[in-house]
Amino acid sequence: MDKLDSEQLRAAMRGWSAGVTIVTAAYKGELHGMTVNSFTSISLDPALIIIALQVSTRTHTLVSKSKTFGVTILAKEQTAISDLFAGRRPDVSERFAEVKTETLVTGAPLIADGLSWLDCRVIQTVRAGANTLFIAEVLAARAIHNGEPLIYHNRAYWELAALK
Repeated sequence: MDKLDSEQLRAAMRGWSAGVTIVTAAYKGELHGMTVNSFTSISLDPALIIIALQVSTRTHTLVSKSKTFGVTILAKEQTAISDLFAGRRPDVSERFAEVKTETLVTGAPLIADGLSWLDCRVIQTVRAGANTLFIAEVLAARAIHNGEPLIYHNRAYWELAALK
């Protein structure tokens, strides 16, 4: 059986719709964050989530060192922030200069005006190809209940529409 071509997998995964998050970390005064859609809740009791970060990223390095991170679930109005933290603005070297942040427990910066915020402590890591899966306990969470999520599907942002 031939090895699956990564472009074939990438094309197939464009059929999967996902909410958009920013994962952020802080370590010894250094902040970084990145747009991530490899995120999910895995347990309510205990409160556990999982994220996947590419090993070569600055965010991965900071999460590995600090053992903490924040997750901001973005609102539909935050496409520019998603693009900024996805590295689509190469003219910007300091991503946090253009956004307002706040913190909950760990000191990881959380993006203001998101729909929800999770402040997390890493409890386990699993190497998976070029990525690390970070399993984390959610230490604090906040949510606003008015607003719609930013959705990513087939390389574009989308809005939700309720089926009637």
